[in-house]
Amino acid sequence: MLEGLPPNNAAYMMRLVCDEARARAIADLVVESFEPAETAASAFETDAPLANGKAWMVEVYFGFAPDEDLLRELVAAAAGEAAAAALEFGRTPERDWVANALAGLSPVRAGRFLVHGAHDRAHVKANDIAIEIEAALAFGTGHHGTTRGCLLHLERVLRRWRPRRILDVGCGTGVLAIAAAKALRTKVALGDIDPVAVAIARENARLNGVGALLHPLVSRGVERRELRSGAPYDLVFANILAKPLRALAPSLSAVIAPAGEAIVSGLLGSDVPGVLAAWRAQGFFLAERMDLEGWASLRLRRGG
Repeated sequence: MLEGLPPNNAAYMMRLVCDEARARAIADLVVESFEPAETAASAFETDAPLANGKAWMVEVYFGFAPDEDLLRELVAAAAGEAAAAALEFGRTPERDWVANALAGLSPVRAGRFLVHGAHDRAHVKANDIAIEIEAALAFGTGHHGTTRGCLLHLERVLRRWRPRRILDVGCGTGVLAIAAAKALRTKVALGDIDPVAVAIARENARLNGVGALLHPLVSRGVERRELRSGAPYDLVFANILAKPLRALAPSLSAVIAPAGEAIVSGLLGSDVPGVLAAWRAQGFFLAERMDLEGWASLRLRRGG
């Protein structure tokens, strides 16, 4: 599991060995508590034994010197005082830490979609829509519940109809845009506020054979004219966070077709009511909700 947009200069690290549930809870809470471009976390199984299975390692990376007391408070809230007391803090040398975190991750299936690394190409079956995503400094490997939830929503959308105009806001590695482009063989508009993510999405599109269909742009929402000019969109992805989903509801709804849909994620359960209220104010209602690993993904439609 990997969460957050990895900082470009991840010089600081927090680490803890614990059980799987605590590792996931800590990664979720810490990443939710900081700006997504400044902090990222990985949680993965180790070979060390625990009473009820194998130990997990949670590592949190920062592009700034973290407030250790604040982090101990957050970890205590998520996993208890003992876990907070056992935290280790330190500096991390420059290295491809994301590749290290992802090295042991297995392919992730979401219906017909299979997200995998180069080392798992042998797992791709004849009818799979395979999306090869390598370790990179951008969010979106398919292992996080938000990304997988969006892919499962896309799978269900494709059972009912075939959207032709698609937009991916906050594209990260481009995994959702690549999935849509490969499934529909159509152009997908996409953008992200992070230039590093945009460069990675462009390279992943080329790697997956859809480079001619995807031209990612640096953009906050649909502020770029090139993204607005593609409207009206039949389907819009926004796998970001609750606050920008609320703030962008008016501008995103404005580029969605009258019969179009939005698949939004990056939400904890407590975030859902506020996001729904913001989108209901734009004339959208909840068509389907999916909860995976403590994260909610919503499919929204216009109407009553």
